[in-house]
Amino acid sequence: MSSLVVPGRFRGPAQSGNGGWTSGAVAALVDPVAPVEVTLRRPPPLDVPLTVEKVDGVTVVSQDGATVAEGRRVDAAPEPPAALSVPVAAAAEASYAGLVGHPFPTCFVCGTGRAEGDGLRIFPGMVSSDPAIAAATWTPHPSLADDTSPEHTTHAVTWAALDCVSGWASDIDERPMVLGRMTAVVHAPPRVGETHVVVGRWLATQGRKTLTSSGLYTADGRLLAAASHVWFTVDPADFN
Repeated sequence: MSSLVVPGRFRGPAQSGNGGWTSGAVAALVDPVAPVEVTLRRPPPLDVPLTVEKVDGVTVVSQDGATVAEGRRVDAAPEPPAALSVPVAAAAEASYAGLVGHPFPTCFVCGTGRAEGDGLRIFPGMVSSDPAIAAATWTPHPSLADDTSPEHTTHAVTWAALDCVSGWASDIDERPMVLGRMTAVVHAPPRVGETHVVVGRWLATQGRKTLTSSGLYTADGRLLAAASHVWFTVDPADFN
């Protein structure tokens, strides 16, 4: 049995962990190479030790006996949206709806209330050629470096970069959502200080549930990581 802490820096809503970062931290405990599915059962609490244990082959993260997240290996890697060029992704940022109104401005990934070097400040806007695609550029800050490989970001940060871009490919500004499940595979970690492109795709909306996918690419279009997501609409007042 071990433990996991979601530091306050990595919050999504004001009172709980960012879904992508938390899922990536769990995935790193499951298998940092294979595709991993992480299901979030409740908002991840901040700055407290969470219990981690294996139960019937599933990595279970809990607090006082209540399950927070579950992670397991899966066979199939997610199918990402196609790569986009840096100029196309940069142009899309101008239409980022979060600049006008953001349900979770504290979000580590896409929050407009986070300073450079504190949050990722990934601001995805819609791509003019496809109404289901959002994209942004991202240059990882040195503070995101992995202690064991300083030229790269951590596994959890890589998953985080795959998170919100797909939510903004949907209508998260009009129907606020939080991440319920994320499946991802990391082929290679992004490099600190280099420009990358993140692309999100809306797939379907079924009642409160929205399905999306995302991809993280180098500037020359090489796929580094891919993800699929299940989102659920919420009242932001319950999370902020």
